[in-house]
Amino acid sequence: MSMMSPSAAGRAVADEPERRAYWAVVDCLTIVRTELTVLLRYPAAIAWQLGTPVMFVLLFVYVFGSAMEVGGGADYQDYALPGMFAMTMANGFMNTAVAVAAAKERGVMDRYRSMPMAPSAVVSGRGVADVIGASVDLAVLAAIALAVGWRPDGGPLATLGAFALLIWLRSALIWVGVYLGLLVPTQEAAGSLFAVAFPLGMISSVFTPPAMMPDWLGAIALWNPVSSTANAIRDLFGNPVPGGGGWVERHATLMAVAWPLALTAVFLPLAVRRFQRLSR
Repeated sequence: MSMMSPSAAGRAVADEPERRAYWAVVDCLTIVRTELTVLLRYPAAIAWQLGTPVMFVLLFVYVFGSAMEVGGGADYQDYALPGMFAMTMANGFMNTAVAVAAAKERGVMDRYRSMPMAPSAVVSGRGVADVIGASVDLAVLAAIALAVGWRPDGGPLATLGAFALLIWLRSALIWVGVYLGLLVPTQEAAGSLFAVAFPLGMISSVFTPPAMMPDWLGAIALWNPVSSTANAIRDLFGNPVPGGGGWVERHATLMAVAWPLALTAVFLPLAVRRFQRLSR
């Protein structure tokens, strides 16, 4: 019987984590390709994802825009459009939850669990696919905003930083969507999560400065992660920023980084654990 030398045994042990990491990445990319293929085969889903934010842009620019004020003589369009970018990225977790719940209901998740793949691949693959989809959504929304007259005045690097913060928020909320999609029993139940998404976007600084709200409601809006991202990107875009003087508003960029980091730290492990415990 052949004997492995101590040095060879040590290399084998050292290579094992590298092999696991390699196959985790390969499995993740396989799931990404699968998810994007499924999405491309259902153009109605793409139209719905893109149509809703476009409708909001047109509604608030052309219907409500002339009647809304944010104080300081600021143009409402320049205030609201960055907020709509943030709200679109935030509300995207509903699409994730519905897609995950549908896959679970059809038995796709059970098939994944029966395959020899990395335990994190399904969750991470779904996350990467959603980030790609969110980037497309954001590009379309920005193009519509530019077409109706919005302009970023903060410079190229600041503009790139603002879009990076938007994707950062979306990437964190993906894990919330994955976890909720694995948690609810059916696709229809996942659709009812609109009751969660609606206040997340509306009770924020997206459409109205918190200082113009009742004190109790303004306090909730101030500490909403969507508000922090919306205020941070307004500053980076060179657009009007709400002035309330609160700590969280003065440190919007810090909070726009910290909130998604905290959400990821909580919900990513929960999503992986929930997937591993399916049907147990």
